[in-house]
Order: sequence, then C-alpha cells, then structure tokens
Amino acid sequence: MKVSEDAATDRRWLGRALRLAARGRYTTPPNPMVGALLVRDGEVVGEGWHRRVGGPHAEAEALAAAGERARGATCYVTLEPCAHHGRTPPCTDALIAAGVARVVACHRDPNPAVTGGGFERLRAAGVEVSAGPYAEEAVMLNLAFLTASVLGRPAVTLKWAMSLDGRIATAGGESQWISSPPARRWALELREQHDAVLVGSGTALADDPLLTRRLGVVGGPGLRVVLDRRLRLAAGSRMLAEPGELLVYTRACPRPGARGDRRRALAEAGATVVELPEPGPAAVLADLHRRGVQSVLVEGGGGVLGAFAAAGLFDRVFAVCAPRLIGGAAAPAPLGGQGASSLAAAPRLDRLEVHRRGPDLILTALREGCLPALSSSVGA
Repeated sequence: MKVSEDAATDRRWLGRALRLAARGRYTTPPNPMVGALLVRDGEVVGEGWHRRVGGPHAEAEALAAAGERARGATCYVTLEPCAHHGRTPPCTDALIAAGVARVVACHRDPNPAVTGGGFERLRAAGVEVSAGPYAEEAVMLNLAFLTASVLGRPAVTLKWAMSLDGRIATAGGESQWISSPPARRWALELREQHDAVLVGSGTALADDPLLTRRLGVVGGPGLRVVLDRRLRLAAGSRMLAEPGELLVYTRACPRPGARGDRRRALAEAGATVVELPEPGPAAVLADLHRRGVQSVLVEGGGGVLGAFAAAGLFDRVFAVCAPRLIGGAAAPAPLGGQGASSLAAAPRLDRLEVHRRGPDLILTALREGCLPALSSSVGA
C-alpha cells in the first residue's frame, strides 16, 4: 500500500523528534528520552527535548519556543504526553491551553500514572490524536525505561571482548587486553549509559577491576554489582576504594561462621552485602528493580554471562571481536555454564549490526522478540 503524503509527513517530523530525544541520552534517566516539535503550515515553530531529570519536558520546551504560533499547530512527540503532576505540570494541559490542534506520538507511555490517560485527555479536549509511526525506533531509544515499566526488571546488556576464535582469555587466564584502546573507550561509553555494571566474583578476583565510570559524561558514579555466592571478595579490592555504591550479592547462610567476619569486613570497607536464598539472575534483577535500577551492563565472566543467557534474562548483546587468534581447548569462551542442550533451545538474536572501533569489530544484537514484545505493550 502506498504511504499517504500525510503519513510520510508525520514520519518525517517524528524522525526529527527522535533525533532531538537522543540528545538526552546521558542526562534524563530514570526519566525517558523525549523529543517534541510543533509544526504549523509545514514550518517548525518550536522544538525541544527533555534535557535532565526535574527539568522541563520536551513539549514544554517546544511550546515555550513557539509562543502564540503553537495555536493550530501539530505537536510531534516521541512519547505520549503526561497527564499527571510529577516534578513538572501535565504536558497535556499545556498543549490544550496553547491551542494545539493535533498530537502525533510514537507510542503510549506504559507508566501507570500515564498509560493512555494523556491521549484520552487530549481527545476529550477536541485535540486530534494519533500514534504508531516509528514505534519500534522509539522503544529502542528508551529500552531501559520501557523494560523496567513493562517487564518489571532492569534492561540487561551482555557485553564481552573476545578474539576472532571466540576466546575471552588465554588458557592461563590472561585477558588484558584483548581489545584495542578505541574499543575499550567504547566499552567505557556503555558504562555511562547504564545504571549499573555487574560482574561475578571470579572476574572480581582475577582482574581486580574498578568498574567505574571514567569519562565524565554522567554526573556521579554508577552502581557496581558483584555476584559472590561464597563471599570471596576481599575487603582490600580496588573497587572498594572508589566512590559510589557497591552491592555484593551472596547466598544466605544459616550458619555464617567465617562468612560473618568477611561480611563485616566488606561492610566496613563500604560495600552493601545483600543475602538472597539463591543469588541468580532473576533474584538479583528483582532486587535491583526494587532499588530503582533500570539498566544493567553485565561484563562477565563467562559463568555469569552464561547464567543470564541461559535464563533468557537479557535484552541486548554487545561483543567486541578483536583480530587475534588465542586458541587452546582450555581457553574460556564468552558464555560458560551448561550451555544450550540443542540448537533449537539456543537463544536467537535479532537485528545483528557490525561497526568498527579501531582494528576491532563491534557486534550488537537484540534478543529475539525483545522489541516486538515491548512495542505491542505500548501500542496506541
């Protein structure tokens, strides 16, 4: 079916709104990224994006820029306008008061305080409302916010660096550095885009990593998480000397014994030790969600990455592939554990993309069904 001129125009302006929204990538969480345009007689009369938590919403910025020219205009916005009082007044009220004639959004907001109420309020005031164009692109932009809202858990990114033959370390355990400096810089950018970075105790012991944000893009440190069933992390680990919260998840033990001493030592060093009956991916993600975490970057090692993959508790995979050949039957692969029992049971990925950073390839993909499931949950 041929796309109508009006539909093509809607997509054009919403595409621009999405590009505006992306400018808030590092400053809006835990709020979603939102962009908005006001168009009248084919001309943009005002535009804006949500720049930071507590600041004006995208629609408010666009209305302020448009002034009286907003009357009779169409508002193109990437997310359903809010109809509730939060840190800022309802955007629906501002759009209605400004005399906007039409609102076109990418998709509905699943936030229980909004979820269709914004559209209903606009329609009740006589504003024409439509939604749907670029829905998947808008969902992808706010994957963390929407996963937390719809699925009740943080969005999970599995990330590793490997050789061309699929090894994340040598047989002797050497892994620093498989990837190049440009690829490592890209990996640090990922930390800035996630609320938390997570590793297993094996990686924490072998590499003694800092797990910190270092680029200064986001104000303040991110949350660091270590899965440590046997509470092996040393109180002298380098990460404990860094600012920011560190959570150590361990198995609850009815007779703590020496573990009690280790727990006290970690607590005195600044860690928060969280005991769970079984500190596996599901339980850890549920606890992180209760703490307000919307996105987790799982950096290793192979056992932890394999556990999240086997449980199906991941949304994206980011892999650095370096032009090296390590070899060796004992050299570890990215995913440990039991692995898939058959090819049919192996998780499949969608939207595989390849980019370059220096000499390395960056492979990115989504878990199969991830995007359609979220898109259907936030449909108009």
